[in-house]
Amino acid sequence: MMHRMFTLCLLIVTLPALARQDDSLLIRSISDEILVNGKAYENLRVLTKQVGARLSGSAGMYKAEAWGQKTLEQAGADKVWLQACMVPHWVRGGKDEAYIVGQPRNTPLDILALGNSAGTGPKGVKALVIVINSFDELELRKEEVKGKIVFYNYKFNNKLVKTFQAYGDAGKYRGQGPSRAAKYGAVAVLVRSMSNAADNNPHTGGTNYNDSFPKIPAAAVGLHDADKLASLVSANKNTTVYLKTLAQMLPDTIGHNVIGEWKGTEFPDQIITIGGHLDSWDPAEGAHDDGAGCVQSIEVLRALKAIGYKPKRTIRIVLFANEENGLRGGTKYAQEAKEKGEQHYFALESDEGGFTPRGFGFTASEEQLAKIRQWAPLFRPYGVFELNAGGGGADIGPLNRTFKTPLAGLEPDSQRYFDIHHARSDVFEAVNKRELELGAVNMAALIYLVDKYGL
Repeated sequence: MMHRMFTLCLLIVTLPALARQDDSLLIRSISDEILVNGKAYENLRVLTKQVGARLSGSAGMYKAEAWGQKTLEQAGADKVWLQACMVPHWVRGGKDEAYIVGQPRNTPLDILALGNSAGTGPKGVKALVIVINSFDELELRKEEVKGKIVFYNYKFNNKLVKTFQAYGDAGKYRGQGPSRAAKYGAVAVLVRSMSNAADNNPHTGGTNYNDSFPKIPAAAVGLHDADKLASLVSANKNTTVYLKTLAQMLPDTIGHNVIGEWKGTEFPDQIITIGGHLDSWDPAEGAHDDGAGCVQSIEVLRALKAIGYKPKRTIRIVLFANEENGLRGGTKYAQEAKEKGEQHYFALESDEGGFTPRGFGFTASEEQLAKIRQWAPLFRPYGVFELNAGGGGADIGPLNRTFKTPLAGLEPDSQRYFDIHHARSDVFEAVNKRELELGAVNMAALIYLVDKYGL
């Protein structure tokens, strides 16, 4: 009797270790498949070099949707379809131009109109510049703003090691700045680029107008030129800038989420969503933002199929439309899921670039997060050491708000991301093949564990 009880206790102790060993071996097979036979980097090359920029409503958007359908089919999705949604159609309209008016010559400024912004028209705008370093300063100096170009010179906080915190801190000046300046009579706005890069590339991004005030032109300015302009205004309060952008908002048009599905074997009604956003800003190729997330998501499906895995739950790869200037794709996906009564079990997004993976962030209950953290040793061989509370992605956020779906977001090393974010430098050549693939390895490992053990 004693011997039998000892044997039973031994089995109870060793079963978790044996399960973990099995998991380790399977994750190793996922890693080997992606690192040796991976398709993500080549898929990204095709997306960036043959499709290129793919802003919502543009010809590039439709080319990207066709690429997404074909690539998901090649990866082995059981079925692939397009989910229509109305998307904004903002166009830059031509080359953005700005210069500091001077004698005997003008000094050019490297700028990009902000997404969704109004243009100046072909004649442009010429006005004195007032430098504003915070919204508090704007309120203190509001009587000085009328008829001027407001230049928000709010700097990225270099003390913040997690650069997404600096981005969140500075983002209000791009998003709210034009309307808050228009409230006091500004004729245009320049915004210091949201970056801590060492170059002068301007970084665009969406702005949001308050309909209570005039929609004035708005543009981002490169960091070197931002410093130059601030210095000149400090020395000479009569510094004048000429700004011309031809941007305009056209009527909404039809875009699509591109969806590839792999049916589950035990719980097919429980859906695990994996994705990134297919749209990108127009100055570059959208390689890190978010071509990387799209090809990593597709690679999860391809690699799991390649090793012969049979998912318990249905896995969907979603290449979301219109994250950059409207979030219409993610909103439509959750809305239609609610209308159909779907069960959305878990969602994972990659939208922080294709850099070396460091961790995942989770929006989940304490109990779910505690379970996930038990898997930590399985990720460590592949460079992931952090399983943090708080995270997900803009496109999958509506699933959590609609269904309370647990979310996860891949968290790569962020130090280089805002060097290229929304700038002309976000090109294929800026992506490292090995880093991109390791992100896909960790994403596939997480999906395997969630699918096998549940939350």
